[in-house]
Amino acid sequence: MAELRLGPLLRYADGESATVWVEASRPCTAEVRCASGARGTARTFQIAGHHYAIVPVTGLAPGRAETYEVLLDGTAVWPLPGSPFPPSVLRTPDPETVRVTFGSCRWAAPPAGGKDPVGPDALDTLAAGLAADPDSEPPDVLLLLGDQVYADETSDAISDRIAARRGLDDPPGSQVADYEEYTWLYRQSWLDPEIRWLLSTVPSLMVFDDHDLIDDWNTSAAWLTGMRATTWWRERLLGGLMAYWVHQHLGNLSPAELAADPLYAAVCATPDGTDVLRAYAAQADTHPETVRWSHRRDFGRVRVVMVDSRAARVLDEDGRAMLDPAEAEWFEEQVRGARDGCDHLLIGTSLPWLLPRLVHDAETWNAQLCRGVRGDRWARFGERLRQKADLEHWSAFPESFRALADLVAEAATGPGAPAGVYVLSGDVHHGYLAEPVWPDRSPDARILQLTCSPVHNSVPLSIRLGFRFGWSRPGRALGRLLLRHGRAAPLGFEWRRRGGPWFGNQLMTLTLRGRSASLRVVRALPDETGTDGTGADGTGTDGTGTGTGGTGAARLETVRESTLTPPGEA
Repeated sequence: MAELRLGPLLRYADGESATVWVEASRPCTAEVRCASGARGTARTFQIAGHHYAIVPVTGLAPGRAETYEVLLDGTAVWPLPGSPFPPSVLRTPDPETVRVTFGSCRWAAPPAGGKDPVGPDALDTLAAGLAADPDSEPPDVLLLLGDQVYADETSDAISDRIAARRGLDDPPGSQVADYEEYTWLYRQSWLDPEIRWLLSTVPSLMVFDDHDLIDDWNTSAAWLTGMRATTWWRERLLGGLMAYWVHQHLGNLSPAELAADPLYAAVCATPDGTDVLRAYAAQADTHPETVRWSHRRDFGRVRVVMVDSRAARVLDEDGRAMLDPAEAEWFEEQVRGARDGCDHLLIGTSLPWLLPRLVHDAETWNAQLCRGVRGDRWARFGERLRQKADLEHWSAFPESFRALADLVAEAATGPGAPAGVYVLSGDVHHGYLAEPVWPDRSPDARILQLTCSPVHNSVPLSIRLGFRFGWSRPGRALGRLLLRHGRAAPLGFEWRRRGGPWFGNQLMTLTLRGRSASLRVVRALPDETGTDGTGADGTGTDGTGTGTGGTGAARLETVRESTLTPPGEA
């Protein structure tokens, strides 16, 4: 009999249809059956000995939440017997009100040997609160903006499995090496009881960041050359991209996109799709311009564009860009298409566009050094510094940074402009709001950089101090000196911090009603008993190392609530 190994994850949902992702123990037919009679079926496909299905469900009604069950070969496998959680639902969005909750950087469990305090998982805490309060308002969609798994920072439980499988003496040691070990990461993350229930009942959009593959993934051409010279990188990369396609990317697609996707069709058409998917991952590595991981979702008059700011990079120093030409063209089309039809435009990019000003200036200065404006010795120093200090955000790609600024300003200006253009990001382990200001133009939309991370990770004191200084006046002054030394051209606009910095495990929620918007920032704190549901080693209290566990172990504290009004409406 087929068993449910992982999932279900409710991924896509519009007014009439949805998709549900599952992993089964053997080949089978997966079925999703709703209380109203809406249903869908799909046959599993096989990758590296694992069996998956993404089930399209049709016949749904807009603005409703329908309970559902999952069956494998006709046998009910979800909900789990005796589950303490409410029934899972297929929730189709109400186009009048859209709630978007987002964040990034989530350890399922702290890495082996980790000493820094982590605290309760914000996503786990959100799930526990929603499950305990049937009258609470869940998000209409979760945007998970990178580092859903950490291939290079594995927990004690994963490290022990790796040691039993292949030993830790050879590279990459306790880091994951291939597709099979990636599946362990997803199981550890998504089998946490609260997270499993949350992802079964709230739709989600996902995009990768560096730790989904490795820290500083695609920093520079020199970095890539060094990685390709190792004995283990290619298998890690192929396994990581294959696992991302299966676990994250497939669910980003609508039923119509799935039906038209040639790779999905090819994988499903063969008894074992491993070689087909592996060839696609290899193509994504050698010819990234032929593969697009970015995606778009519309919720009524709210458009969400999730852009790949990792795999689509052009790394040659002379043509360095965050997005290759094909990706950039697609992105521009989606953003410009938001005019005359959208009340709000949300751009999801794992890496912040507007950073603390000193950090931005340091990355721009470094990019100038690396391209040789101060000679070869400075260029070599710049490359060493770039890799050591993780200087590889949008500001480290100056032309791409300016292009994004121009595109956002264009989308926000003139007749038909949305009420708000919001760039949603994570990565930098603190939260903040930043607003750009142009001396020569007055956008009609409210433009904000909204940065939220981590969901569950360590935030050392050095990071707190560094980012606080990066926002300060002395930090800005130091940044101007660096730009002068790097002979960087003036930007033509500034940005101001409108909130933060906030530290700790956190989430942000945008609530969009018509042309109005509000923002809530919450932080996860231990409850009055002082426990966050984890054991002393940071693994789950059930001993599995699968996350925080333990409903009611933490609470969400509101640290900021704001109404976001367009210019002229404040």
